[in-house]
Amino acid sequence: MDAYASKLMGLGLKGMIGKGSRSRAVREAMQQHTCAYFGAVGGAGALLSKYIRSAEVVAYADLGTEAVRRLVVEDFPGIVINDVLGNDLYEDGRSKYARAE
Repeated sequence: MDAYASKLMGLGLKGMIGKGSRSRAVREAMQQHTCAYFGAVGGAGALLSKYIRSAEVVAYADLGTEAVRRLVVEDFPGIVINDVLGNDLYEDGRSKYARAE
């Protein structure tokens, strides 16, 4: 979805949920458009769905599970991976434990 992320942010997207790293271009677009990326535990979709109060497909319904949805969540157990200041929790975490060479 990285290929479409910047365009979607330009149209008003303010948050994304996933489990992997985002490209540098997407992280820069997130700063520009004040959008955040939340990490969630992979394989826990059924559990995470309990925190979704409503979901509405707003674009690309033909993509099924990859459609863009507006979610209303409450107490969602996600972690901010990329914030609007350009911080990247994945990179920060790896750097803390990297071996000095």
